[in-house]
Amino acid sequence: MRVEVVTNIASGSVGKDAPAQAEAILAEHGVTGRVHAPSEGELTACLRDALDAKPDALLVVAGDGTARAAAEMAGPEGPLVAPLPGGTMNMLPHALYGAVPWQQAMADCLKGGHERMISGGEINGRLFFVAAILGSPALWADAREAARAGRADLALLRARRALRRAFSSRLRYVLDGRPKGKTEALSLMTPLVSTDLNSEDQALEAAALDPAGALDIFRLGVNTVTGNWRNDPSVIVGRCRIGKVWAGGRIPAILDGEPARLDDTVSIRFRPKAFRALVPTPTATAK
Repeated sequence: MRVEVVTNIASGSVGKDAPAQAEAILAEHGVTGRVHAPSEGELTACLRDALDAKPDALLVVAGDGTARAAAEMAGPEGPLVAPLPGGTMNMLPHALYGAVPWQQAMADCLKGGHERMISGGEINGRLFFVAAILGSPALWADAREAARAGRADLALLRARRALRRAFSSRLRYVLDGRPKGKTEALSLMTPLVSTDLNSEDQALEAAALDPAGALDIFRLGVNTVTGNWRNDPSVIVGRCRIGKVWAGGRIPAILDGEPARLDDTVSIRFRPKAFRALVPTPTATAK
């Protein structure tokens, strides 16, 4: 196997020693590869250069945004991709490898890795592989990031903004041709992580998040940040292969843990083949 490894040393839990550690892991497993440590602003170009080298696999040690970008750039016809945990939330890496350090996940993949085709969702051409949230509760992600950065004042400011936006521009949606609905937010989960879908299911799990008042939107915002939104009493769950969502202004969103701003009208579709993941075989992680 010939691999390319991209390490974002400025991200979350990666660290400046990551390139040297990655080289040591490659050598330990007898794998030929190059390790990159791009500077700030060079990450996307580095991913493209690594893919242009046509390796058997691309291993990425970075945060959620970079993991999603690498998988999206590779696509279903590209090389195997191992999005290793190097950020704060690590949504895609944890879904694929569990909550383990990136060094262990990398070693397990090289020790006995195999291909797993990963499905996903697409919103106006932007892919996600774990979950997406559209609507005002997504604004709580901005408050979360400020809190993690130690900016309590900014976190409070953004939390107040999220509360002010509640109910100011509700979403309209149509899913799989069913009757039009109205909701405060819409959440979409892939078969990779949904507890209501099997990995073979050809659909997204769609949940309309429709709180009735300010206290409900506060609770829902907290549950969204902590990952407990599916248990919220204001949630209605269904399935979706295609859909459309629109609002009176730009739609705030979270795509695989990363905040985003979408147009006022977006289309949704399920992608049965999104990218080829490199994952360990069961024996690779056995003790």
